[in-house]
Amino acid sequence: MKIKRYLEKKAEQFLNGRRSIRDNKTKNIFDKRYYIFPENIIVKNYHKKPIAVFNPGALLKDDKLKVFPRLIFDYYKYTSSVGCFEVEIGRILKGILDKNFETKIILYPEFLWEFLGIEDPRVIENNEEILMLYTGKGYVDFNKKRRDVLSFAKLDKDFKIKRKDYFKISDRNEFFLPETIKDSAFLDFKEGNVSLLTRIQLKDKFFCWRGIANINKLTIDPESLHPVFAMEEWETKVGWSTNTIKLSNDEYLVGWHAVMKNDLSYKNGFAIVNGKGELLGISDYLLYPEGLTENYGDRAFVIFGNGLVKYEDYIIWIGGISDYGIGIFITTLKDIMENIRII
Repeated sequence: MKIKRYLEKKAEQFLNGRRSIRDNKTKNIFDKRYYIFPENIIVKNYHKKPIAVFNPGALLKDDKLKVFPRLIFDYYKYTSSVGCFEVEIGRILKGILDKNFETKIILYPEFLWEFLGIEDPRVIENNEEILMLYTGKGYVDFNKKRRDVLSFAKLDKDFKIKRKDYFKISDRNEFFLPETIKDSAFLDFKEGNVSLLTRIQLKDKFFCWRGIANINKLTIDPESLHPVFAMEEWETKVGWSTNTIKLSNDEYLVGWHAVMKNDLSYKNGFAIVNGKGELLGISDYLLYPEGLTENYGDRAFVIFGNGLVKYEDYIIWIGGISDYGIGIFITTLKDIMENIRII
């Protein structure tokens, strides 16, 4: 396929000409860390109890933090859905969390391309609608080859689904679906198009890209896709971790993650990009798992995704801990910016 060869060549050229932009240094700047476990989640519209709640998206609305966890109810097929519950932001900042959170499933598998689960939501609000990017894990064209597709859901304020489909990389002549395209976030909306951050698997290489998508057709222009940054020599892969936060007219804050070669742990940092997704600055590792609660779970050594919100000067990262629970990690924008290296 022409699109596949075009992107593989672009990736190869980028990797051959890249330079190191980060150091293998860790500095955990999130002093406040709170947790929500499966036993704290009461699902109101399904008869089973979740055995894992993790990798949540998040949206701050009127001092209410809406949390969108990935829910697992059995380990046999490990099929995920996405729920929603609310927490008062003021109580979080005081370290006060309820014992139970009433949760409603709002997305569950309905199509073949999400047959194996709906995973890792990234959520924003646009024109009073809730827009969600997520990983649809399933099959395309009945070919029995499992894929991760970049999926999109549009919901109203009551979480009624208005649209649900997935993106294709497409020009006028063909479309291309990588084996994996995920870990994505919206940036700037302009006249039916949106700039976005994404991660594409090409020849077993996983790293960060930017591009432009048509939000109506759910297509990504292949010529708009450009690599942003790749794994360092001590990493196996990198990806975008969170939704973006607009800091100024043309500056966005976004989380990213990397997997370490030495122990396969996930570590996280921050990047500043402009509205096109071009890299302006980047940190080393500023958030990583510590202690028994964060390190030990169904997949050890992980803090992953997916929610990032700003409240006053606080930056709150709402992520999964080792594929079983939710971590709420609090720092300040000042502390983040002091650790950003200008590119």
